[in-house]
Amino acid sequence: MNDITMTLVRETHKDLQELIAKLDDYLSTLYPAEGIFGLDLADPKVNETLFVVAYHDGQPVGCGAIRPLDAESVEIKRFFVDVPYRNRGIASRILLFLEEQAKKRGYRFSRLETGEPQKESVHFYKKLGYAQIEPFGEYIGCEYSLCFEKSLTS
Repeated sequence: MNDITMTLVRETHKDLQELIAKLDDYLSTLYPAEGIFGLDLADPKVNETLFVVAYHDGQPVGCGAIRPLDAESVEIKRFFVDVPYRNRGIASRILLFLEEQAKKRGYRFSRLETGEPQKESVHFYKKLGYAQIEPFGEYIGCEYSLCFEKSLTS
């Protein structure tokens, strides 16, 4: 799909909020509350997070974010493509855009968390070069979490 545009937005952007609500609804069908790790938009550290919304013909169809973890690593957060727009290459476009933004800001690694019930996500991340790692940060000890990492310098 060549007619996809990426727009950096603030956490309060209406389109981002609507996509995140859809993501949360989807995740609630797969995991109990303790297995869902959102992003507290009221946390002052959210100002360090970079959000993007993908548009197709002006319609918001997907979103994602990068949040700094440390001086070398970012975490992919709130990554979602609306169901009618899946399997069209949009997820790849969003992820590659976020990785490029991280590289421009000097980060060397991209990390993320997903879970076993999201088999399509696990396959997608592996296909794009992510390797499974031990859980990190808030995911340590969570039985639902699978964590991945990719070097942005290779």
